[in-house]
Amino acid sequence: MAEENYDSRRIDGRALAKKVEAEVKQGIDKLREDKGVTPGLATILVGDDPASKMYVRMKHKACERVGIHAEDQNLSESISQEELMETIAKLNGRDDIHGILLQLPLPKHLDDKAAMLSIDPAKDADGFHPYNMGKLLIGEEGLVPCTPKGVIRALEEYNVEIQGKHAVIVGHSNVVGKPMAAMLLNRNATISVCHVFTDDLKKFTLDADILVVGTGVKHLIKADMVKEGAVIFDAGISEEDGKVYGDVDFDNVIKKASLITPVPGGVGPMTIAILMEHVLTAAMNA
Repeated sequence: MAEENYDSRRIDGRALAKKVEAEVKQGIDKLREDKGVTPGLATILVGDDPASKMYVRMKHKACERVGIHAEDQNLSESISQEELMETIAKLNGRDDIHGILLQLPLPKHLDDKAAMLSIDPAKDADGFHPYNMGKLLIGEEGLVPCTPKGVIRALEEYNVEIQGKHAVIVGHSNVVGKPMAAMLLNRNATISVCHVFTDDLKKFTLDADILVVGTGVKHLIKADMVKEGAVIFDAGISEEDGKVYGDVDFDNVIKKASLITPVPGGVGPMTIAILMEHVLTAAMNA
């Protein structure tokens, strides 16, 4: 296969996640030894959406690997907003729970924004609370969204210069695009944020030294849209005929990129590893 010739250009998210998890495990062992504290994560899953269940399961497996106590609040699909808020309030008040993760999407009758707002910012493992997002914007990065933080960690691990580089982000979600822009800006990159209303996407992507894509549109980014030597992170995922695809046409784009993440095995494992790091951080700050 052609991509094998370009193996050194592949960012190995799984190997990097293992490294982060090993650091987290070390930190947890030390915390337990010094203070007798075991970090605790509570996930809240409303209903039984198969994808959400799978994500929660993956997070719990990671907790097992690093030594975090994990519990799942599996709530009925028909739960009321009030009952959901009560569940969050109870978890906010528990000393043995340091991180709270509300698995999205929620059923349509529930207000996810109100629910997210009610999570104690100090226990906001996902980093989505406006308080933590606000701190990120002023350059105080504490608990921040896990996917962009994973991208930053990968850039550091692979010794990619950020300062002064043109970073182009495709997709302006609260989960990836906006926080990614803020984190890269905090490190003195020049930022362009593109989205569905951007005229001439290719003009921007062709100029990117660092390209981060998170739209969920299969193979949106083709080889003729990236410049030679670009560093590319594919944070998008879509499924077709039981097969998983990224936003980037990996097999062709890898021939031009200096570094690129595959899907799967790139950004995903790093996101979960950073979540583990956040639970440890929250426990240390408690």
